[in-house]
Amino acid sequence: MSEINLQIDGKKVIASEGMTILDAARSAGVSIPTLCDHEKLHPYGACRVCTVEADAHERTSLLAACQHPVEEGLVVRTRTEQVDKIRKVLLEQMLAHAPDSEQINELAKIYGADRDRFEKESNFCILCGLCVRYCAEIKQKHAIGFFDRGAKREIAFIPEIALRECWDCKECFPLCPTSALQAAYVLTEALAAPPTAPKSCGGCKG
Repeated sequence: MSEINLQIDGKKVIASEGMTILDAARSAGVSIPTLCDHEKLHPYGACRVCTVEADAHERTSLLAACQHPVEEGLVVRTRTEQVDKIRKVLLEQMLAHAPDSEQINELAKIYGADRDRFEKESNFCILCGLCVRYCAEIKQKHAIGFFDRGAKREIAFIPEIALRECWDCKECFPLCPTSALQAAYVLTEALAAPPTAPKSCGGCKG
């Protein structure tokens, strides 16, 4: 596997082909915040907190470090005025949904995020997708998923599958960056829902 030379925050870094900017930064001891990344899961780029500024091909771009592959000669800056401003606004939006999240509040202090900037819509979910992806990629059960789109998008357990698989598993709970208790609540709510009535087979007789 070929070596790739790049620069992160003024530090020369040698990365391997196939690594992301986030991988390379971690290998060099450079910290880039993220709320949706997990070593066992495919990169997803949901939270965008890992946004960095990078120079390549004579242009400057804002990139999601968890998704963008390393490139020869890439120059990455993890803390610029623009990057910090983006992270600050993202965290302020997340605080409106998960004001008591320890992870989000820790990052909010670093970036000076105002927890009261946006009106509270406390559903505790920032749509990071960790639980959905873990259930699909690692457990291969698909017991939880995304529903609807845009502002109405949410994560929910699928009762028929969750009833069989989830209560003795719960491996996705600790992954939640907002609250494992919230994950438990959503599961309990799903299991309390009435089961879907079976479709009639028409000519069948009872």
